[in-house]
Amino acid sequence: MTEGEISTAAARPLALARWLFCVATLVALMVTVGGITRLTESGLSITEWKPVSGAIPPLSEAQWQAAFEAYQQIPQYREVAGPAGMTLAGFKFIFFWEWFHRLLGRVIGVAFALPLFWFWIKQAIPAGFHVRLVGLLLLGSLQGAVGWWMVTSGLSQDVKVSHIRLAIHLLLALTTLAALVWTALDLRCAARGEARARLTRLGLLVWAALAVQLCYGAFVAGLRAGYVAGAGWFNWGAWPLMQGRLFPAGIDGSRGAAQALVSDPYLVHFIHRWWAWVAVALLVVLARLLREGYRPASVAIHTAFGTQLLLGIATVMSGMSLVLAALHQLVGALLVAAVAWGTHAAGRKGR
Repeated sequence: MTEGEISTAAARPLALARWLFCVATLVALMVTVGGITRLTESGLSITEWKPVSGAIPPLSEAQWQAAFEAYQQIPQYREVAGPAGMTLAGFKFIFFWEWFHRLLGRVIGVAFALPLFWFWIKQAIPAGFHVRLVGLLLLGSLQGAVGWWMVTSGLSQDVKVSHIRLAIHLLLALTTLAALVWTALDLRCAARGEARARLTRLGLLVWAALAVQLCYGAFVAGLRAGYVAGAGWFNWGAWPLMQGRLFPAGIDGSRGAAQALVSDPYLVHFIHRWWAWVAVALLVVLARLLREGYRPASVAIHTAFGTQLLLGIATVMSGMSLVLAALHQLVGALLVAAVAWGTHAAGRKGR
């Protein structure tokens, strides 16, 4: 390898890291739009999966009418939207959010695949990162398939998508986000000639606790469990109590404890709001570990989980305000990115 080639190769890890940070930003945006899609009941408005031609929305009145008629054939319209008096204008509103969500998925795919191809043919990818980058590409491709698998659960027999499939869809997106951030940070280490970070035992424990919290957050969204605490703006009885009780009434255990743990809206909401403090305790330990040497990561973790707690409480007390709930989802994605940064820093500190 010539001196010029060595110089070029040394500069590429930073270029790759910047690219992955940009893709991670798009993923965080898509997670937020996905939350809005769920909150506006828009997820079933497009009843077909057309990976290429589906990027173009209906352009004529006839096409809009055909899309609306397809939506009218599914249970959600027949049992919920139709009796509520949905018009074509109302359908266009929910169609937009699902279309925009899918469009972002396509944009992310192109924003990842094309630069990856360019870096690959330019031989600009450092040794040891090829398989990881291909894995990230496959992970993103899998997300599209899982998204459609989730949608199909609400097209024939139910008026909503499966909350379990919704959780898998969200967790896969956030796993991709964390992997993008971690890989970008490893590339920055490679640019400086430093060893890659390793996942410590504390980092693993933090991720396990956060995964439980995020999973139950998805369950809350899928089961509409945010409403069981009470409705109305500034409902002071909605937190820390639920309808005036610490442990909510109305939990249905008739189908067994396991079923209640994942499907009862009262119990799911209860677990989500109180498991958060377990996750916070571990995040505080992680952030304190990083105060010396990695203070920016420590500040990012504290800021993210503090804001997320306040938004979660405000969302419940507002009776599930769309704006607050969407911000709650966005900051959840930012928290995942901050934890990826923090656990990566802890892995370097441990070395």
